[in-house]
Amino acid sequence: MNVQPKICVVGSCMIDLISRVPRLPRLGETMFGHSFHMGYGGKGANQAVMAAKLGAHVSMVTKLGRDVFGNGTLQNLQDQGIDTQWVLFDDHLSSGVAPIFVDDSAQNFVVIVAGANSGLSPADVRAARDSILAVETLICQLEVPIETTLEALRIAKSGGVRTILNPAPATTVPDEMLRLSDIVVPNETETELLTGMPAASPEQAEAAAHRLLQRGAGSVILTLGERGALFVSKGATESIPGVEVDAIDPTGAGDAFVGSLANFLGEGRPMRDAIRQANGVAALSVTRIGTQTSFPKRAEADAFLEERGCFLHGIDGLPE
Repeated sequence: MNVQPKICVVGSCMIDLISRVPRLPRLGETMFGHSFHMGYGGKGANQAVMAAKLGAHVSMVTKLGRDVFGNGTLQNLQDQGIDTQWVLFDDHLSSGVAPIFVDDSAQNFVVIVAGANSGLSPADVRAARDSILAVETLICQLEVPIETTLEALRIAKSGGVRTILNPAPATTVPDEMLRLSDIVVPNETETELLTGMPAASPEQAEAAAHRLLQRGAGSVILTLGERGALFVSKGATESIPGVEVDAIDPTGAGDAFVGSLANFLGEGRPMRDAIRQANGVAALSVTRIGTQTSFPKRAEADAFLEERGCFLHGIDGLPE
């Protein structure tokens, strides 16, 4: 690693409440679970922590409740080495929580109660303008208000900062948000909801990604779980394979991918290398229980990537 990437994340913090269950329950059913685990999460915080664990300098703009969850979240971000100057507190709303259920086949579903995340405002983002313009890459998601995310993207674009949008959880987004995003990183379900098009087959996924380009996205990286990722831009389409592992818990894998991608691009890796390595880090994360606790530190990630042949040294036709 020759340079330390500088990344700002404008997004959410949640407390993950994870229950392991034999299978996902049916409507109205009560069942016994195997175990319960509480951890720090939220898509914004997860992506920030992943990038920080890989060595990036990361700042975060977010809002917490004045409760035990909020106090613990602030301390966790600081423990991870994240700049918390713009970690704000809401006097009325609780901290966000995310009850998560994971079954024996590593399938899951997640319920999000946004709490103080819904109180993060465009004015809060404007106050953090200098911190956003001081970095190379801004990462946003959709767990804070749309208008807040839009304001962050506008500020970043005004200063030539690379913008990465992870449109999750999927909802209707204005075309302006896509036009402000250099890289849009949805999964298959999010792609289908954003475009109204199926994305199950490779051909369908590529067509749906092109629809996002037509709406203004600079490029699209469609994440496909164990099958890897599909990169689509106006000048190139490339399928980058996943890394095969025995999955235990998929929670947070998409966030591991996005945080890793931002870090590797910030180090100057060619696009295909960055995607392949982000695939590898995400794959390593699903071999463990939990979200942030499953994310590897740099030395461990590098050893795994080397073992799995993830250092590919670029490919013609994909942008640096």
